Amino acid sequence: MAGGDELKLLGSWLSPFATRVKLALTLKGLSYENLEEDLSNKSELLLSSNPVHKKVPVLIHNGASVCESIIILQYIDEAFADIGPSLVPPDPHQCAAARFWAAYIDDKLVIPWVRSFRGKTEEEKSEWMEQTFIAVETLEGALRESSKGKGFFGGDNVGLVDVVLGSLLTWVHATEVMSGTKMFDPAKTPLLAAWMQRFDELDGAKAVMSDVNRMVEFKTRQVQAISVAAASQRQ
Repeated sequence: MAGGDELKLLGSWLSPFATRVKLALTLKGLSYENLEEDLSNKSELLLSSNPVHKKVPVLIHNGASVCESIIILQYIDEAFADIGPSLVPPDPHQCAAARFWAAYIDDKLVIPWVRSFRGKTEEEKSEWMEQTFIAVETLEGALRESSKGKGFFGGDNVGLVDVVLGSLLTWVHATEVMSGTKMFDPAKTPLLAAWMQRFDELDGAKAVMSDVNRMVEFKTRQVQAISVAAASQRQ
């Protein structure tokens, strides 16, 4: 680590939020120690490093902890401004726009998408999924505007929004395998579909993204366990 800095990441292979930190560190060329957390039995280090939310990811830099994935990404970019490519553009307006869309992804895409899986009725699940696709269509427009006809939200290079959205792609692929649902449908959102293929081929993405088959196997077992538990309660 340049300058003697020590970086540790408390995360989980299941967490796309931990994945986005891995992506940022890898793209910046920073070495770090990855500490895999058992989320059903959280370590004392995690609980003491993130006493408020008690969740991953947490980046520990020379003993000081930084929490919340998007905040961590911005911290990495500022703390290591002289190492590797920047995740945010130098122009203040473009930087503000990138931060806006990063927050939009978590608020308007991730939240309804997660709720679409947890809905108690098919109608409720469908309503949340409809909101998810509305967010996807909005992001198609954001990509068109931000990329200026180039490959990524950051233009020629991967930026903050690319990392935030790219961290979800293992879940996007797993969802397609499990349900046939295309989050980024080439017929409806061609720019995002092409962007996804481009992002998947990045060396940095290949190095840190979780295996899709492993994710499908985990989610299949989880769904089966929930079904068994629900059936036993009805007996």
